[in-house]
Parts: sequence; C-alpha cells; structure tokens
Amino acid sequence: MLSNPLQIKSNLNKMDAYNLIEKARKTGKIEKGTNEVTKAIERGTAKFVVYASDVEPKEIVQHLPFLCNEKNIPYQEVDSKKKLGIATGIQVSASAVVVIESGEAEKEINSLKK
Repeated sequence: MLSNPLQIKSNLNKMDAYNLIEKARKTGKIEKGTNEVTKAIERGTAKFVVYASDVEPKEIVQHLPFLCNEKNIPYQEVDSKKKLGIATGIQVSASAVVVIESGEAEKEINSLKK
C-alpha cells in the first residue's frame, strides 16, 4: 500500500468493505471491473472503490489508489477477488468494484469521506 500521508484509504476492515459493496449492490448501483472503475473515478461518479490484492498481474489495479487520492474518493483494498465477486453478486471473480449510487450504504460511505 501507499505510505502517502494524503492517502484517502478507508478505515474499514475487509469484511465491512465486502458488506458495504453488497448493501450498495442491493439498494444502489455498482459497477464491476477495472475499466469501469477507472472510468467512474475519472468521470467523478465514484463514491467508493474496492479492489482485490490478489489480482495478477498487480499492474491491473495498481493505478486505482493513485486515481482515488487524486479525486478524493475513499477506497479499500480487500484480500480476495473471489469474495469481491460474490459480494457483487456474480459467479466469477471481480478485480475491482465501484459504488456509483450508495443506496442504503450512503451513511457508511459518507462517514469514510474526510
């Protein structure tokens, strides 16, 4: 992870991040995949970003923390792309997920922003 003091990494534990994604999926809107996440960050529609640490090669997701810091978007690294896929409701792994519309997770997501 980055050791940048300006880092906007969320203070959620990994399970809370999975639960937050699942709640946003059920009551709001999420997008899956590194390309979709990158686009949402660049467009300014991202509310919260989660990416997996077990993605190979790492270069696929390593730009996401930098983009999130640049745009002041909270983010969280989680341990498993498989678990991230399950949280998003798909049958395959997900390297990255972005919350576009918070739904019932809005309170939790707003508490992550500084």
